[in-house]
Amino acid sequence: MSGWAWALLSLAGSLGLAWAFRAAGQLATGGRPLFRDMSYGTAYGYVLGAAAVIGAAWLYLQPGAMFFRWAVHGFAGFALAAWLFRLLGRHVGTASTRKLFRAMPLTASFGLLTILVYAVLAIFAVWIAPYEQAEVFARPNVLPGGNPETGGDPMHPLGTDQIGRDILSRLVFGAQNTVGIAFATTLLAFLLGGTLGFLAATLQGWLDQVLGRAVDVLMAIPSLIFALLLMTIASAWAGSERWLLTLYMVLIIALIDSTRVFRLARSVGMNIVVMDYIEAARLRGEGLGYLIFREILPNAIAPLLAEFGLRFCFVFLTIASLSFLGVGIQPPLADWGTMVRDLAQFINFAQFSPLAAALPLMAAGAISLLTVAVNFLVDWMLHRSSGLKE
Repeated sequence: MSGWAWALLSLAGSLGLAWAFRAAGQLATGGRPLFRDMSYGTAYGYVLGAAAVIGAAWLYLQPGAMFFRWAVHGFAGFALAAWLFRLLGRHVGTASTRKLFRAMPLTASFGLLTILVYAVLAIFAVWIAPYEQAEVFARPNVLPGGNPETGGDPMHPLGTDQIGRDILSRLVFGAQNTVGIAFATTLLAFLLGGTLGFLAATLQGWLDQVLGRAVDVLMAIPSLIFALLLMTIASAWAGSERWLLTLYMVLIIALIDSTRVFRLARSVGMNIVVMDYIEAARLRGEGLGYLIFREILPNAIAPLLAEFGLRFCFVFLTIASLSFLGVGIQPPLADWGTMVRDLAQFINFAQFSPLAAALPLMAAGAISLLTVAVNFLVDWMLHRSSGLKE
């Protein structure tokens, strides 16, 4: 039977199961509202959900589904760790922090715990990593696992890369470089975009028009393509000075992302400058600095903090993308984007060591995990700042 025939047969079978599920529920419950008012689409969704659970359980039991089992175990482990972290926060700490943890959903707890782990790795990478990030050993392409019979080395549990650098150490230092540089870049973007946005909202007039049109021009170009173009030019300016190219990257990404921050800061500022307390401060003769830092900024903290989390994710992914393309963070600094590209060759050794095929996914997974964690925490912050209740 052809693939199309199997697809049509599966679709017809799932449609029939959805109708039977709803009819059986109505019959078994005597027409209670849950099944009586259930739409056919809802019943079909239940059938698809049950099929997904059964399929995942079947895949979990297959001998060759090692990576899927790792993913399931990792998800369960992270969920348990987030629950224990929230439970600990509800009983340990000050009254305000305990109250905060009592109102915190499990997703926000997961995000906060993950961010703290990344922060510890980034700050204490020098003491956590077993070797230096640029230290080269005599044995390149050592397979992970630490078993000498399968090409491993106990001194390098995750193996070494193509020139002999310890992969575990570079993963740890990648947190320091990738996350640290992304955080500094985001701070610079907010300092530039927020300051100009508040100035435009406070002074308005010709300054608002000039800054607004300049931001429109910069935002009209896709950010990644624009960053790649500027980084290509900057690489010619930097020459052999690789640290200078990293500095150019920070400035370029901060400039591009400051346009989004400018839009938000100006929008929030325009809503604040029309308030009575701003007019009262002007009548008192307060200066521009007082208006921005003492009146506007404190009332704009909530949306700016939420935007900071989202901007950090975009900056983080942009840096990883540029590094993957070879124009981002430069060697000898370890970077997760570069590691995804360099470790792709280990997929060829999957038949000798299944862990080798997962090495490129480890760096990519570190990027994805932090992005998801920050978004979980930002969603909760937006929920709190909006005044909505559960």
